[in-house]
Amino acid sequence: MSSAVSGAVNGGVSFWYADDGLPAQREPLSGNGSADVVIVGGGYTGLWTAYYLKKAAPFLRITVLEQKFCGYGASGRNGGWLYNGVAGRDRYAKLHGHEAAVRLQKAMNGAVAEVVQVTQEEGIDADVHVGGVLEVAYTPAQLARLKAFHEHELSFGEKDRELYGARETAGRIRVADAVGSTWTPHGARLHPVRLVKGLAAAVEALGVTIHERTPVTEIRPKHAVTPYGTVRAPYVLRCTEGFTASLKGQRRTWLPMNSSMIATEPLTDEQWARIGWEGRETLGDMAHAYMYAQRTADGRIALGGRGVPYRFGSRTDNDGRTQPATIEALYDILVRFFPSLTGVKVAHAWSGVLGVPRDWCATVTLDRSTGLGWAGGYVGSGVATTNLAARTLRDLVQQDSGQAGATDLTALPWVNHRVRKWEPEPLRWLGVHGMYATYRTADRRELTTHTAESSRLAQVADRIAGRH
Repeated sequence: MSSAVSGAVNGGVSFWYADDGLPAQREPLSGNGSADVVIVGGGYTGLWTAYYLKKAAPFLRITVLEQKFCGYGASGRNGGWLYNGVAGRDRYAKLHGHEAAVRLQKAMNGAVAEVVQVTQEEGIDADVHVGGVLEVAYTPAQLARLKAFHEHELSFGEKDRELYGARETAGRIRVADAVGSTWTPHGARLHPVRLVKGLAAAVEALGVTIHERTPVTEIRPKHAVTPYGTVRAPYVLRCTEGFTASLKGQRRTWLPMNSSMIATEPLTDEQWARIGWEGRETLGDMAHAYMYAQRTADGRIALGGRGVPYRFGSRTDNDGRTQPATIEALYDILVRFFPSLTGVKVAHAWSGVLGVPRDWCATVTLDRSTGLGWAGGYVGSGVATTNLAARTLRDLVQQDSGQAGATDLTALPWVNHRVRKWEPEPLRWLGVHGMYATYRTADRRELTTHTAESSRLAQVADRIAGRH
């Protein structure tokens, strides 16, 4: 292991918790109970759902059950990208028509602004900076994909998106060899843990009951079963994202895809002057095995990508510990983007899981015959998507209970979308690992061949993934 990464803290849930401190944990469930709505999972989806339901109907008795502590999963480990991407939009356009997908995209654009507004209204200091999202290309093949992606986004109504050449890109962030970029204003950087802590506090202040250290082992109609008792409710909402596979009968519902991150030590003013990045945009690229990064409020670079993408049997990690080879690979991306940072120390490395449906489509569902609902499958774009999903779940519950009628959100094309389960093992493990190995090989070929045509290997990987 290189000296730049050898001293990094590995795991401990995430850098964000090392920075802000682990929370004092709330009391576990102490026996059988009842509620009007029980929410399983204390991450962004569950907390936003509790927030909007309680605001809409203050009389509701709402209980949130969380296996560890609120924000232990992806909500406390993500890259802090609040942006307008939504998994499955193109498939929804094919299934329901282009205009239906445009409505979904516009709702996602609005979700970014909604999160920013709520943090202000609730006094949540989450280091939010609205600098948009900059996605760069640094090979001819990536540039071709970038231009196609830019035009595609315009076709879904994003008229305020901008396309930049090499000089304009460098004027924002000086990424080595960048030949172009696309920027959208619908994005912000934030501190994930400060958001989830603030949201949990706001939910409790509204009168919602949160039980932590309470793993739900089974969900069935009107019942959420835990080792400490069962909570009965007309509505049981599953908001477990990458941890869904741990529930009885859900092993193959959503695949827990692993994503890993590093955070550097704080950079000096001189180092920042060489890089630029004054706009604090969130930063991504057009590689097949893509990266994502932000400039943190305390002057670090937090950067992520796929490490070991999946653990056999849909297992999840232990407190975010990350393989040394993954830390090295992420550091290599850092210095490839910013060669002047060669030798800068990595302070922290961690991992987490995100939920991936078999067709890579995020969904929101309420089964009116059973009262069971769920939202998730965000495929890595959950920081903003959770907010839209939660408001949609609120509307579905209110519609079903007779408190309100249909709304624009209940008519969005991702509502009640059904998807087949993942293959059994070992096919699941072989497929995912083969897919990402192929993507990485495709990226390496594009770096060396300098052709403007995307590697055909990536098309093979897309077919394995079921993305098309």
